[in-house]
Amino acid sequence: MAEPVDLAAVLSQIEAPWKPQTVAVLNDYDLRVVKVHGEFSQHSHPETDEAFLVLRGSMTIRLDADDVALAAGQLHVVPRGVQHQPVSIESAEVLLIEPSATVNTGDSPSEFTIDPSRR
Repeated sequence: MAEPVDLAAVLSQIEAPWKPQTVAVLNDYDLRVVKVHGEFSQHSHPETDEAFLVLRGSMTIRLDADDVALAAGQLHVVPRGVQHQPVSIESAEVLLIEPSATVNTGDSPSEFTIDPSRR
């Protein structure tokens, strides 16, 4: 029988922000944990929605229309094709839910881009 995933243990092993780690796969979706701090690059995912669930801390998702402020325990889904920029001034730990093939920087490669096959 499979063991449960200890999210706190996985997050404690992550040393740098913006480096998501896949903790489970659900059908064709990855559940990824990431530490966030500072500003991520602005991008969109033309083919998929992206879910952000804040586990600890707080963050803001900057959108063209408005900003979405999230505290621990809050969830927001960014619809496909919507430009967004995750930001956390004080840092946060976040669970991301997105298709396994999704590149973290979407349609805007940057210094934060991580090949999904390497997570």
